[in-house]
Amino acid sequence: MRRTGQPTAALRHGGARTAAALASLAAVVALTGCSLAYEEDICSNGEYPVLSVGGTGSACVSDGEKPPTGYTRYPQGKVPQQVDDKWDVYWRTHTLDKDGKVIAAPATG
Repeated sequence: MRRTGQPTAALRHGGARTAAALASLAAVVALTGCSLAYEEDICSNGEYPVLSVGGTGSACVSDGEKPPTGYTRYPQGKVPQQVDDKWDVYWRTHTLDKDGKVIAAPATG
């Protein structure tokens, strides 16, 4: 006759396996969580980002060089640094006109 309140041997070992599986899962989550924090720079070292005039296109230009025709520097304080940062997202729906005024970006379609 089995005593109530006492787990069987199989249940005790299953609990140990479950605990080991949960510990492994926690380790995977911890390691993956670190890699999700990676932020990709808009440009490489030695470059700066520029915005296409009248559009949402962008490019990277070597430090010391002027932006190519049709591109301009971002306004000071509004330069995207990493992909999906505040200014990268902002400039997806805004642009600069030929006079340097911030305007809504043209609709794409």
